[in-house]
Amino acid sequence: MTRLSPIALDDLDPETRALIENAEDLMGFVPNDALVMARNPGLTRAMWGLVAAIYGPGKVDNGLKRLIGEAASKAAGCFYCSAHAAHGAREQGVAQEKIDAVWSFEDSPLFTEAERAAINLAMKAGLVPNETEDTDFDRLRVHFSEDEIVEIVAVISMFGFLNRWNSTLDTALEPTPLASVDGLP
Repeated sequence: MTRLSPIALDDLDPETRALIENAEDLMGFVPNDALVMARNPGLTRAMWGLVAAIYGPGKVDNGLKRLIGEAASKAAGCFYCSAHAAHGAREQGVAQEKIDAVWSFEDSPLFTEAERAAINLAMKAGLVPNETEDTDFDRLRVHFSEDEIVEIVAVISMFGFLNRWNSTLDTALEPTPLASVDGLP
């Protein structure tokens, strides 16, 4: 059970409600974490700006960005964010079989070497303490430019915040992203 109750959409100021409705349009459901975050409209605006910048036009495929978020969240132990990222990956056209294989990315034939390098970084950066090393970035540079690496690290960092937020608040997972996960926590 979530530790803080979400605010009802009808109780939000118009600007915050519009942001939550944008999230619903993007995700296909109203995210519970956004309804709790809406208790601080400035935080909601800042988070929406970050999400828009990270998932907006860029050089790294948005399906891969969702897999990176899933990997970072799995490593951090945040089931809520892992399920959201898996749902987002599926919505971006990533096959469910590939989403389910994120834990075995190094050995799975479903992943390219570039995807393996990005997911490797996400898994190591999602841990506390962070386990990334220079060799992880050497591996990334074979496949990604420095601008693309910034996008990858931005996804991991955003999920670092969301993982802490949702794990701390024990945010209740919505049915739609729950359908995107392989098994229960």
